[in-house]
Amino acid sequence: MVFILKFLARAIPAASLLLVATTAAGAEVKADTQSDIKSGDAANSQHQAEAGSNAVLPETRVSAGRSQAVQGYNAITSTGPSRTETPVMELAQSVRVISRECLDDTRALRLADTVDYVSGIARLNDFGTTWDNFAIRGFSNTDQGMLINGFRGGRGYNVTRDAATVERFEFLKGPAAAVYGASEPGGIINIVTKKPKFTQANSLDVNIGSYGLRRAALDTTGPINEQLAYRLNVVAEDSAMRSSLFEGDRQTVAPALTWVISDKTVLNYEAEFTRVSTPLDRGLIQINGNPRALPRSRVLGEPNDGNVELTSQAHQLTLEHEFTSQWRARAGLNFKKGTFEGDNTELATFTPPVVNRRQMWRSLPMRDTSFQAELEGKLQTGSIGHTVLLGVEASRLWMAQEITRSNPATTPYPLNIYNPVYGQAKPTSQDWWYDVDEQQKNNAVYLQDQMSLSPQWKLLAGVRFDNYHQSYVDHLNAGQTSQQRQTATSPRIGLTYLPTDWASVYVSYSKGFRPNSGGSVTGGAFDPQESRASEIGLKLQTQDQRLGANFAVFDITKRNVLVGDLANAGFQVAAGEATSKGFEADVYGKLDQHWRLTANFAYTDAEVSKDSNANMVGARLANIPKTSAGLLAIREDILPNGSRYGIGTGIVYVGKRSGNAADTYELPAYTTVKLLSYWQVSPKARFSLDVSNLFDQRYITSTWNNYVMPGLGRSVLASLHLQF
Repeated sequence: MVFILKFLARAIPAASLLLVATTAAGAEVKADTQSDIKSGDAANSQHQAEAGSNAVLPETRVSAGRSQAVQGYNAITSTGPSRTETPVMELAQSVRVISRECLDDTRALRLADTVDYVSGIARLNDFGTTWDNFAIRGFSNTDQGMLINGFRGGRGYNVTRDAATVERFEFLKGPAAAVYGASEPGGIINIVTKKPKFTQANSLDVNIGSYGLRRAALDTTGPINEQLAYRLNVVAEDSAMRSSLFEGDRQTVAPALTWVISDKTVLNYEAEFTRVSTPLDRGLIQINGNPRALPRSRVLGEPNDGNVELTSQAHQLTLEHEFTSQWRARAGLNFKKGTFEGDNTELATFTPPVVNRRQMWRSLPMRDTSFQAELEGKLQTGSIGHTVLLGVEASRLWMAQEITRSNPATTPYPLNIYNPVYGQAKPTSQDWWYDVDEQQKNNAVYLQDQMSLSPQWKLLAGVRFDNYHQSYVDHLNAGQTSQQRQTATSPRIGLTYLPTDWASVYVSYSKGFRPNSGGSVTGGAFDPQESRASEIGLKLQTQDQRLGANFAVFDITKRNVLVGDLANAGFQVAAGEATSKGFEADVYGKLDQHWRLTANFAYTDAEVSKDSNANMVGARLANIPKTSAGLLAIREDILPNGSRYGIGTGIVYVGKRSGNAADTYELPAYTTVKLLSYWQVSPKARFSLDVSNLFDQRYITSTWNNYVMPGLGRSVLASLHLQF
C-alpha cells in the first residue's frame, strides 16, 4: 500500500493535465446523431453510419436482454467486472474494453492482435502458436484467465481466439475471484460474442497478406420471424507462417439463435466449432545469451512432421427473465470440449552448432461443463440504493495429457542449426513421458452488493465461497496420484468517489485463489495459490463520453507458488511467492470529428519474492517488461468525391524482459510501427491496406526456457469489407 500511495502522488498531477487536454478536445466534439432502428436494434454511431462499418452496438430489443453502451472506443457501461450492467466510471476496478470499432480499425484477426493496445499485457509462451497466453500485471491468464460471455472459456487446451465472432474484448484488471472464482490475480479477459439481431445485415471480409495469409469471413444476421433471430459467422483461413517450410489453416462456424419468448423473457443459444491445423512451432533458441542469433525463418524442428490438429466446440444456452423493472433472473449452461493431437520434433540439447532432437507425440483432450444461475435486484434502504446479486455456479472439468517421446541418447536425431538438413530418418521408437488425467469439480455461491451511498459515493462489497474437489491421476507413477478437497473464500471491497460527472477516484482490495495441479513427493495435494491485491485509480471522461482515460496503481502478492523441492529432485513444493507492483495509464476514444486514438503505458515490477532456491529471490518474472507502451491513432476525413478515407499508425514499445525463470539471459527491447489506411469506396464497400512492422524490426515476442519465438518481419495486409 505504501508503494501505491507513492505512485498516486506522482500520477494525480499528470492525470490532471491530461484531463484539461481531453476536456478541451472533447468540447469541440459534436454529439453523434443516432437513429432508432425498427425492432429495437441499438443505433450505430455517426462514424459507423457514414463509413459503412460493420461495427454495431449490441442489440437491446427487450428489457430482459442486457447490453453495453459504447461510444466508439470508449465503453460507458460494462457487465464483466460486476456481472451487472454498471457505468464504468462507478466501477472500483480498471477496465479496458476493445470495442468492435477498434477491432475493425486495426483489422484484428485474433485476440493476440489487440493486447498491445492495452496497458500491462505481456505475451507469454504460446505453446508453438497453438494457444493464447498473456500476462496481466505480471501473471499468466492461461487456463483460468479467460471467459466467454461470463462463462469459463480457457480451461484445458484451447485454440487461439479468432476475432471474427467477437463483439468486444473486456480486459478486467485485478483479481476476479469474488464473482468468477479461481483465477490469477492480475486479471481476466471476458470475450463477448456477436449476438443475433432482428434487422437483416450481411457482411463479407476478404484478407490477403504476406507470409501466405488468405482469409474470408462471413457474418450474417436477421429475423426468422417476429420472435426468432439468427446469426451465423463462418471463417476459412490459410494462416500466416514465419517460414515457407510451414503451412497452416483454420475453419470456424459459429451459429446463434435468439428467441424472444415474451417482452420479459429471452432465450439465447450460441455454438462455435473450430478446427485448426498448424505446426507445433517452438521457434528458435538463444545462443550465449543472444536470442536473435539465428534468422527468424530458421526451423529447428522437422517440417516433415506435418501439423498438429486441434478441434474445439462450445455451446452456450442462457435464459433471462425480468420479473419487474427492479428484479431479474438469469440461468445458463456452458459446455466445451477440445482435442489436440499430433507429432512434432523438439530439442533435447541446446549446445550449437549441432543439437540433438527428439520426436514427440501428444494428445491433449478436454471437456468443460458449467452451470450458472443468478438473481439481481434493486432496492432501497433509507437513502442508500442497492444493486444486489446472488448467484450459484457448478462446474466439472476433465483434461488429460498423453505424451510420448524418443530417447536422443539411444536414437540420435541431430541438426546443425547453422546449416540444417531436413528429412533424415525419424526415431522409430518412443517411450511414454506423460499419461495423466485431472478432474476438477467446483460448487460455488457468490453474493454482491453495489451500494449508492450518495450521487458521489459508491461502495461495492462482494464475496464468493468455493468448494472444489481436484483429482490428479498419473498412470505412469502411482506415487504422483493425488486428491484434495478445498474451500476458498474470496472477498473484495471497493469504494468510488465521483467529484464531478467527468471524473472518479477509486480504491479496492480483494483476495483470490487458484488450485495447484499435481502432488508432492509424498503424493499429497498442494495447497492452492492465494493472492491479495490492492489498487487505487483515477478515471476521466469527457462530458460527451467520447474520450475516456484510466490510471491505476496496484500492488499484488501471490503465495503458494510451486517451486522446486530441494530435498527431492524432480518434485515440487508450494512454497514460492511472487509480487507485482506497478502503474498503468490508458487513454481511448475520439478527439474530434477526425481523430480516434488509444494510448497506453505500463510500468510493471514483477519478481520472485520467495523461493526454495535463495538465488531465485529477486529474479524478474520471465517475459514481463518493466515498461511497455502502445499508441493507435487514426485520422478520418472526406475526399472531394464525398467518399471517406482513414489513415493512421500503430506504435508498440516493449521493454527489456527476462528470458527465463532463472533470469540468466535477457530479451532486448523493441519498437514496431504499423501503418493503417482505408478507403470507404461506397456505403457498403471498404478497402483497407496495412503494413505491419514497417521497419522490419527483428524482435522476440516471448520465450520458453531456451526457446525464443521471433516476431514476423514486415508484412502487408489487403482487406475488402462488403455489406449486402
